[in-house]
Amino acid sequence: MLRNAFERYISNFSGFSREIWILTIITFINRAGTMVLPFLSKYLKENQHFSYGQVGWIMVGFGLGSMLGSFLGGKLSDKMGFYKIMIFSLFTSGLLFFAIQYITSFWGLCIGMFVIMTIADMFRPAMFVSLGTYAKPENRARAFTLVRLAINLGFAAGPALGGLIIMNIGYGGLFWVDGATCILAITVFALLVKERKITAEERKATAILYVPSSFARKKIFFIFLFVSFATAMLFFQIFSTLPLYQHEMYGWTEFQTGLLMTMNGFLIFLLEMPIVSYFERKKVNKIKLIFWGSLMMASSFYVLLFNGWSGVLIIGMLLITFAEMFIFPFSNSFALGRASKGREGTYMAMFTMSFSLAQIGSSKVGMDIIEYYKQYGYHNNWVFMGSLGMTAVLATIYLQKLLREEIS
Repeated sequence: MLRNAFERYISNFSGFSREIWILTIITFINRAGTMVLPFLSKYLKENQHFSYGQVGWIMVGFGLGSMLGSFLGGKLSDKMGFYKIMIFSLFTSGLLFFAIQYITSFWGLCIGMFVIMTIADMFRPAMFVSLGTYAKPENRARAFTLVRLAINLGFAAGPALGGLIIMNIGYGGLFWVDGATCILAITVFALLVKERKITAEERKATAILYVPSSFARKKIFFIFLFVSFATAMLFFQIFSTLPLYQHEMYGWTEFQTGLLMTMNGFLIFLLEMPIVSYFERKKVNKIKLIFWGSLMMASSFYVLLFNGWSGVLIIGMLLITFAEMFIFPFSNSFALGRASKGREGTYMAMFTMSFSLAQIGSSKVGMDIIEYYKQYGYHNNWVFMGSLGMTAVLATIYLQKLLREEIS
């Protein structure tokens, strides 16, 4: 019986092309080496001795660079092809990680972080377009899920390795390892995957197929972008206000918070691919799945209002975890599916920019609410975030109506 269950689980990983597996491997190498980000604010405060305000501004530069990089990566992928952008982005950002450790001034780091993230995040929309190219339409959502698993496993390994490097080598070691893994990952990609040349016939077909989007079609996509932004705003709270709340209100240690995050990663690793495979086989409407995910995401913050029992922290994280599985793989697939032929990069750029904007706003808004309202800060933040999640739920209901009208 266990053997049959294991075989069914493994079968969810079948049917992918060689290129998809290579993309998954280089994503894992790259994310496992992403050690600077989890320790960046700590490095700036404790090692470079900047004030909280200065650290905040450097992080704003980081976020703005991420947004610009997402935009440029998408635009240039449409003009030059995703292959060249992916190689340029990872190789150049690897070299920049080597260099940025030697910048110690405030303005130098503001500019440096902006530049490095502009180049580094050109990779994301280009990688999404590559998945659309190498994956079959019927397993595209599973391909996104496979890469998400690599990202989660990489992020699980990275901070632990980063902590060991800091203890034994110092913060400088993080920049060397991060840069080296960027270069290693893209070298593996360049050696094993050759650029797919577009034939004259395909270029002609693309030119014929491309028709400027109607207002109704653009309206659907922009409402979808709002849903992506709103749900990402809630999701990024797990890296900012939630760990503080767990410590200040319930006295949880870093180890207990870490165990909660480990539960999140383990459940995603175990369940996301089977869930996505099931709904992909059943051809369930993607926006319907995003609706349920948005509802779970909003509910995860409302349950925190019942603050007399620490078990609500576990219930809240479980809701966020399942919300992730319903929202993110199908959002990626829906965004790429709405793109006009030849404009995939532009559409994926707007999609990734919604996440970059949410990443900038999530901690800032959450922290400001907590600081402004003092005693009731956390309570009001959970109400705000839950209500923002409910607007996303209502938006998905409206989206389903618009999509029904579109095909009728």
